[in-house]
Amino acid sequence: MANEHAPFTRHLRVRRERGHTVLEFHGEIDIAAAVEIIPHLDRITARPQARVVIDLSGVDFFDCSGLRLLHRARGRVLDRGGELRLVCTHPLTLRVIKVTGLSRVLPPRPTLDAALEQPEAASGSV
Repeated sequence: MANEHAPFTRHLRVRRERGHTVLEFHGEIDIAAAVEIIPHLDRITARPQARVVIDLSGVDFFDCSGLRLLHRARGRVLDRGGELRLVCTHPLTLRVIKVTGLSRVLPPRPTLDAALEQPEAASGSV
């Protein structure tokens, strides 16, 4: 597999950890950040049976563009038989994820270790 440390942009870092591809979002995740992130997200989620963790620990602001990224990633990963896990601790971001119902199908974990250790059924259907 190609070195996935390559994407280091203002809003995204990608790396491998324990058999998962970890996408670390950083800063303000708004429409401008989403435009930057989508090509990398689509490349990673296009793989069959991808095991992906999206880590929002470094996010300061998260709007509906960020929600669309999570929804897009989840759909693409599940369509290809993979799994998606989420790390999030920021209170406002957690609230947005809970209010929209996304937390029911993509339960946020408090740390990367917790996300990597959770059972396979983490990104099941509604």
